[in-house]
Parts: sequence; structure tokens; C-alpha cells
Amino acid sequence: MTPFPPPLAADASVLDLAPVIPVVVLHDAADAVPLARALVAGGLPAIEVTLRTPAALDALGAIAAEVPGAVVGAGTVISARHVRDTVAAGARFLVSPGWTDTLLDAMTASGLPFLAGVSSASEVVALLERGVHEMKFFPAEAAGGTAYLKALSAPLAQARFCPTGGISLASAPSYLALPNVGCVGGSWMVPSDAVAAKDWDRVARLAAEAAALAR
Repeated sequence: MTPFPPPLAADASVLDLAPVIPVVVLHDAADAVPLARALVAGGLPAIEVTLRTPAALDALGAIAAEVPGAVVGAGTVISARHVRDTVAAGARFLVSPGWTDTLLDAMTASGLPFLAGVSSASEVVALLERGVHEMKFFPAEAAGGTAYLKALSAPLAQARFCPTGGISLASAPSYLALPNVGCVGGSWMVPSDAVAAKDWDRVARLAAEAAALAR
């Protein structure tokens, strides 16, 4: 098996890899490598594999080992065990929908870049107190969307976000135009029908559209 690629540098930012991080739910680990290759070919190297299915860890490990152009991360990380398991599988970054002190300690100790989820100003301030400046804003549309993030930009200018949740190709540019947004997360470039049909050319085309979005 090909060795895992080296971790991202300590000062590297997941937010700067591409304008969009695909949020991927895989029910069959056999789809992981061709899907990841299609996303990378389209210009989206950062791929978040969510821990929502039994196949997730195997899928993440396959991408880490077999798609050298991919920077694969684990999403829906909600426990210290998730952190341990995904690091062992080859994850190069971590994403959580929310955070606790225990989870934050585990993600910090992993040495990997991570995006802890927030949906309120108080949560942002709490992370800033812990020295964390890059975060996931989730669920983006339901939690106030671009208006909320714009309101946070002046008093909490130290924070940068990856908004995720309900974002589409049409709405992504309005998020990317905000000064405190580095990238967005979304799943529109990996529609379930395309994955079921193994239509990797379609995935690559949709990824290229997303990669062309201006920041």
C-alpha cells in the first residue's frame, strides 16, 4: 500500500486549498478513489469524508493511500475516538459540526489542522480564547447565512470561516465575497445520483465549476 502523504504543515490553512471543500457521504468504499480522483481532476483537492456511514473510515483510508493529489479530511468528527480513528486512517484535517472542550483538546492534540463548528458569536469568542482562529460555520443557511457572517466580521475580525450547510453553486459566491470567509463546504458537486451511477465525468465537471468560483 502507498504510504500516506505527509500531514499539512502546522501553519497551513485548509481554508486556502480551494474555494470549495466537497462534503462527501459514501456508502460504498469502492467509490472513494474514483470519486476523489474526479474531484481532484476538477480542481478540488480538499475532500471532507463525513463519518456518517459504516464505509466512511475505509473510504477515507483508500483516498489517503491511493489519491496523492487529494488532501482528505474527516467530517462529522464528534468524539476523541473519531479523532483517533480518522488520524489512523490517514486524515489530513478534521471537521466537526460543533465542539466541546474534550473534543477540542483531542483535535488539538492530533496535530492536524481542524475546523471546529460554531453557530454563535459566543462560540466564536470561546474558540478565539483557546487560540483557534479558523472555524466551520454550521449550519450556514439555517444559522443566519451571509448576513450573520457579515455582522461578525467587524467585532470578530480575527476569525475566518468555512460556512457549510445549505450552500449551493448559486449561493456560494455571496459567501466567498465576505472578508472573513476562506472557503465554503458543499455537496452539490457530488450529487447522490451521480455517485450511484458512477458518473465520475459529471462529478469532475461539477467540481471544475466549483473550483472556478472567485474568492
